[in-house]
Amino acid sequence: MVFISKKPGIQQIQKFNRIEPPLKKKYPKKHDHFGLDEFFYFNTESGSITDWNRCRNILTSEDFIIGLIEGLEEEVGNASGVVMYQIGKQWGLRDAEFFKGWFDEEYEYDMPLSDMNISYVLEAWWWPFTTQGWGNWDIDLSEQKNGFMFVNIYDSAVARTLGDVGKPVCHIYAGLMAGFFSSLIQKELSCIEIQCYSMGETFCKFLLGKKDRIDAATFWQNEGATAKDIEKRLVNGEYLK
Repeated sequence: MVFISKKPGIQQIQKFNRIEPPLKKKYPKKHDHFGLDEFFYFNTESGSITDWNRCRNILTSEDFIIGLIEGLEEEVGNASGVVMYQIGKQWGLRDAEFFKGWFDEEYEYDMPLSDMNISYVLEAWWWPFTTQGWGNWDIDLSEQKNGFMFVNIYDSAVARTLGDVGKPVCHIYAGLMAGFFSSLIQKELSCIEIQCYSMGETFCKFLLGKKDRIDAATFWQNEGATAKDIEKRLVNGEYLK
């Protein structure tokens, strides 16, 4: 099962206050709410699932994911990946604003988000996704100064569901990261999956960065380059040639 959250607007947040987790009402500044029964509130009276950040959640099955992707492929063919990417990007843009809101509300730091340790901020952003079933992650920021970074996703909900189909399938993740990071740093970024569990790999790997880096990686990938090849070329600065 995967939890899918519905990011509320301000009016919706006010509405959801009446069904926020009782534990949050009791301990509003509690930060170690990582357990399933702590992060989620299953309201049996209303039939709703609300998380710690007052997002409405729904449970979806693997059949839902398969049906969504197969339905898109039937409707738009090879463009289905682009559609999923754009869905993910809009999700990421909206989630960035929502994240900034709940992060400031919960932690009440005196400095703006842009001045904080980026690794700390990103871990705060992603762990709810892990709790919701989207998988664990790690991020390599060592090449950030060169205009790109790598993100690994372990146990992708999409790739795990589709299995070994011989091609990257996690377009919604790529879009999510492109949208979120573009909003976070106020610069347009793109993202591409260069390694996928559905290609027989043990985890999914994404390249996030400026358009010229992503365009180069896309070209190399279409020419048969592996994730290691792409990473080596980018680190060596071949995208500048």
